[in-house]
Amino acid sequence: MASESPIGTGAPPQAARHPLAHALPAFLAAGALLSTLDATAKVLVVDHALLLVVWARYAGQLAVVTPFAWHRGGHGFWRTRHPRIQWLRSACLFGATVCFFAGLRYLPLAEASAVTFLAPVIIVMLSAPMLGEKPTRARWLAVAAGFTGVLILLRPGSAVFSPAAILLVIAAGCNALYQVFTRMLQDDSPYTTLFYSAVVGTLVTTVALPWIEIDNLSLRSLGLFAVAGLCAGLGHHLMITAYLRAPASMLTPFTYLQMLWATAYGFVLFAHLPDGWSFAGMAIVVAGGVMLARAERRNVVMPIKPLPAIEPL
Repeated sequence: MASESPIGTGAPPQAARHPLAHALPAFLAAGALLSTLDATAKVLVVDHALLLVVWARYAGQLAVVTPFAWHRGGHGFWRTRHPRIQWLRSACLFGATVCFFAGLRYLPLAEASAVTFLAPVIIVMLSAPMLGEKPTRARWLAVAAGFTGVLILLRPGSAVFSPAAILLVIAAGCNALYQVFTRMLQDDSPYTTLFYSAVVGTLVTTVALPWIEIDNLSLRSLGLFAVAGLCAGLGHHLMITAYLRAPASMLTPFTYLQMLWATAYGFVLFAHLPDGWSFAGMAIVVAGGVMLARAERRNVVMPIKPLPAIEPL
């Protein structure tokens, strides 16, 4: 074939493309979609029941990822070697989403998103008792940076200094547990894990629908619910696609670009910009997260077929 370069022809071999060339566009698109989901949820929770918004988010995700998991994983895509961990993991994601969306009802989007990025810091603290890992010095430095940034965000007089901020810290904790449980599922198919991510949220909110107050459903609201479900489904689909093309340690630093989206949406939709101290706190949270990602990357050997890690709420 014309694309081959047999030995002895003198033609230089074609350089392999960097994994980010394949993964980064999907990862950035996923971040934009999931930030759009958060902004849409903040608009919706003001006038609609919290669980109705959560239902739209999970029903949309399940509707998109189930055919994908079925196509890639076959008819047995739902079979798991670790049903208990899969259900616990899915429940943690559901708890994180409920707490985060509830917090968005009262708190600015950018600062709220920044507080939830405390999750990687909590993962380091959980890695020893739950995963048997010994945190390195670099990890503890990242923990200190993350906590410092969050303390600046939660300082008295800030936009996030409110009892509702407790919901965001709980969301970060639930997300951290979700990530830890994900690491325990390395011998399950990634498509099985992707499917179970949305199961608990969809089941619980669907069962609760008859008792959820459903009113004020204008055409605008219906459109926003559809946007939330679509962004959740497509966002998770693109995220898993990116993690299958490149290792998580290589992609994680780009996760923090979602804070730029959150800040932009906060300004455009809610006329809010973080003050100088809040920007400083957000910058420290990002620095700590990137420091942690770089430390993890040094210890990771690029696998032949990267395993996915699923993060967003």
